[in-house]
Order: sequence, then structure tokens, then C-alpha cells
Amino acid sequence: MGSLLAACLPALAMAQSTDRQMNGLKLSNDQPIQIESDQLEIREAERKAFFTGNVKVVQGATTLQAGTMTVLYQGEGTSVTQGNADIDKIDVDGKVFLSSGTQQATADKGRFDLVAQVFVLEGDRVVLSEGQNVFVGCKLTVQMTSGQAKLDSCGRRVQIQLDPKSQKK
Repeated sequence: MGSLLAACLPALAMAQSTDRQMNGLKLSNDQPIQIESDQLEIREAERKAFFTGNVKVVQGATTLQAGTMTVLYQGEGTSVTQGNADIDKIDVDGKVFLSSGTQQATADKGRFDLVAQVFVLEGDRVVLSEGQNVFVGCKLTVQMTSGQAKLDSCGRRVQIQLDPKSQKK
């Protein structure tokens, strides 16, 4: 009970948000990426690619699923189709699911900023889980470099369910 209480105290002290390490959930520009969708529209002049319908992205151990995904890329003369596009941001919408190993998150929408190395998942109910431990809020912000995560309540209360059996001994 003591270790469970110790794990809860920091979150309870913050009352309206909680911090958590999320080392697995991230996308980056440095690994191959596989994308599937029902449709793809590329607007080279705008440096945007629009993936719609059952979007699935796999990069390393990370899987991202969403209804739609917009990729914004940078650099003169780059192209998504040639594989030399330097991705700036990725916007996802429509039942977003992000998974890597034992960590999972669900939300209504999200944005991956690969330049700033931050991703944000938002929605009426953002659920972050790791094994049997579950965190519920409305906005999850993750610093991809450090894995530091913050879950906000947006005027409500963050909900946490911790399984004492998941604590390391």
C-alpha cells in the first residue's frame, strides 16, 4: 500500500494534471515509416499529403491509427512520393489510437511536431494506459526527446487507476 500511495501522491498534489514518462510513444524523422490508408492526395506545391480512411502508420515499435492524417513537410524540391521529404508536422483526426509496447493512448485528434519533438493528443476523453495503469484526461502532451508526459483535465479532473501489482519491486 505504501508504494501505491507514493505513486499516487504526486498526481493528487497536482489535482488538475499529472506527469508521466512515455518513452515509447513517438514518431520521428530518423526511422523508416510505413503508411496505409484508403486514399492519398498529395499537394506538392503546398507541401502537404492527405491520407484518409483507415490510416495506419508503423514506425519501429510504434503504431498510429486514425481516420485521417495530414503530413506537412518542408524543404525545397522534396517530395513525399520520393521519400526525401523532411516531415515538419503530422495532424491526425478521427478516433486516434497510438501504441508502442505496453503503452497506449486514445484521443479524438492529435498533432506531432517533429521539429519541436512534441506531440499532443486531445479530445473529450484522452486515455493513456500502461499495462493495468490507466490515466484519463482531455489533453496529453509528450516531449518526445525525454519521454516526459503531462495529462491535463481541461476544467474537469484527471482520473487515475493504478494497479499495485504493476509497481516494480
